[in-house]
Amino acid sequence: MKLRLLESRYAFTLRTPSLFPNAMTSKVLIANRGEIACRVMRTAKKMGVRSVAVYSDADRLSMHVAMADEAYHIGPAASQQSYLCMDKILDVAKKSSAQAVHPGYGFLSENTEFAELCKQEGIIFIGPPSSAIRDMGIKSTSKHIMSAAGVPIIEGYHGEDQSDGKLQSEAARIGYPVMIKAVRGGGGKGMRIAHSEAEFHEQLESARREARKSFNDDVMLIEKFVENPRHVEVQVFGDQFGDAVYLFERDCSVQRRHQKIIEEPGISPEVRRKLGEAAVRAAKAVNYVGAGTVEFIMDAQHNFFFMEMNTRLQVEHPVSEMITGTDLVEWQLRVAAGEKLPLSQKQIVLRGHSFEARIYAEDPNNDFLPGAGPLLHLSTPQGDQCTRIETGVREGDEVSAHYDPMIAKLVVWGEDRSAALKRLRYCLRQYNIVGLNTNIDFLLSLSGHAEFEAGNVHTSFIPQHYDQLFPAAQRPSDALLCQAALGLLLGEKQNTEIYRNQTSDMFSPFASSNGRRFNVLHCRNLTLQLGEDKVELAITYNPDGTYSMEVSSVFNVSGELQMEGDVTYLWCSVNGVLSRPKLVILDNTVHIFSMEGSAQVDVPVPKFLAGVSGSSAQGGAVAPMTGTIEKVLVKAGDSVQKGDPLMVMIAMKMEHTIRAPKAGVIKKVFFKEGSQASRHAALVEIEQEEGAGEE
Repeated sequence: MKLRLLESRYAFTLRTPSLFPNAMTSKVLIANRGEIACRVMRTAKKMGVRSVAVYSDADRLSMHVAMADEAYHIGPAASQQSYLCMDKILDVAKKSSAQAVHPGYGFLSENTEFAELCKQEGIIFIGPPSSAIRDMGIKSTSKHIMSAAGVPIIEGYHGEDQSDGKLQSEAARIGYPVMIKAVRGGGGKGMRIAHSEAEFHEQLESARREARKSFNDDVMLIEKFVENPRHVEVQVFGDQFGDAVYLFERDCSVQRRHQKIIEEPGISPEVRRKLGEAAVRAAKAVNYVGAGTVEFIMDAQHNFFFMEMNTRLQVEHPVSEMITGTDLVEWQLRVAAGEKLPLSQKQIVLRGHSFEARIYAEDPNNDFLPGAGPLLHLSTPQGDQCTRIETGVREGDEVSAHYDPMIAKLVVWGEDRSAALKRLRYCLRQYNIVGLNTNIDFLLSLSGHAEFEAGNVHTSFIPQHYDQLFPAAQRPSDALLCQAALGLLLGEKQNTEIYRNQTSDMFSPFASSNGRRFNVLHCRNLTLQLGEDKVELAITYNPDGTYSMEVSSVFNVSGELQMEGDVTYLWCSVNGVLSRPKLVILDNTVHIFSMEGSAQVDVPVPKFLAGVSGSSAQGGAVAPMTGTIEKVLVKAGDSVQKGDPLMVMIAMKMEHTIRAPKAGVIKKVFFKEGSQASRHAALVEIEQEEGAGEE
């Protein structure tokens, strides 16, 4: 029965007729990068459509370039000079004879001018008409259209008077807290919450700066902020014949920085029908064509209000595909080519449950600060009909500071929510990354929280359950320390065997690692480091090849290294308990990944090799990552208090306010507005005021 269900879910996606009459010459240019470019290419390949990639300097060796049938360089790493350059992308479309452009999401996907330019050049824009993008892209306009179409909207101000005084008076009229939003916003950009009149001006200016940077438009609207709502969106699809359908909802309530982390379907059938019908009314009100998402906020009584419409394929579209057995990219290509919708509303059936978890390069313990760096080790769960990994990176690739920090989307399906959640947690345990901070452990903590398991989610879920979601770090057990030590010993043994096989002196002491001694067992001490603490292990080499390791007590330890592809597993026994964790040893750190969790154990570096830290954090503020200084708020001689804003920095497509780590006087400002700062670079030097005591 289960096998038959899975076959029926994927029956539609196995269709492979070509998009255009002459499949051998048909091409689609993907005006994007990363995982969405790879996602579109997979479906294009399945349909016999050739794909054309564009890439910046930073993406020359990227996965989407390698996957494409053709690839063209379009400029420097900065998106304003590459992926946002309409002329460059259209020039590539003409050079490559691409008949259509798929914009993905972000970049030019909701740019009215780009859609119109494609039409003028006779190139199919795989998206809605430019009029729909324009009307839905300006939030104030979209509210008026939705209200006229009978779609519930939330109270707010969407007027033309953009003076600070007018916006502040409207906020007071609506009542705090209020949401300040860029009218052309999306992805959490240009969006701030003002909880009181005292902080309104600072939040307004911050939202404007980010909106100008992201959308070249700083017009704002003010809305009543609904406390602890659910954020529920509906996947809609329209064709060129005026028909439109909905493919059910996705609950995206669990968020940080107004950006989604995890998505799933999740409302009652009756509310689902009402929500879906309202979303279809919204789509038809603007003659919508292609894939789109209508976003709502929902209160505790299941009253819902229109927020905005994303006129593109959404990041979380795989959730809808998994529960309906469809391929929405295939639908996009077919509808753009003039075909009718592949399924009617009655034919679209919801089966089972799905989760999508977004895996980011970020530090959840530091306010989810995004990061960049190399993927020194990357191993993932095995993909199958119930598990999808949507990614645009491979082991060895770099997560660039120039673009979004999302590494991948892990998408799972189960027969019900409980089964899907169990699969999600299982797969997260198998998603192992070394080289930069990620949110994987946080996703495990989140998905295992009792309230999340019960489905009691809302947009304030993370701050409400902060203490449980961010538990204090646990010291690795003695048994795990023995595993780490065993991994190091077996690594030594492996290297010695390689040397022995290469040397001409088979009796060299460097060609032996068995610790053999005459009439005595060989013993050695091994020091491991856990944060600031050092742990001493006394290790005895036993005649039978096992080890006795003394930490707080004595453990009998044995094992061997096993390779599966490029992944090393540590088959080991600790006091008779067998396990097989994944083992990664890089530089002076041992990483152990198992279904029980992950751990990191360091090997101390001798002082004469360690060097001196160059961090100047104690003397002032440092850059948390590589980025551009957008605004300098202080000058030499200014007095500041701890927490005062010093600079505004743009990095990873987000605005970050750098605040004073302590009170004092600004001695020196090292960067000007518009300049680039590297990670850990000193930004501001602060000296203590005379007569002030240490905090």
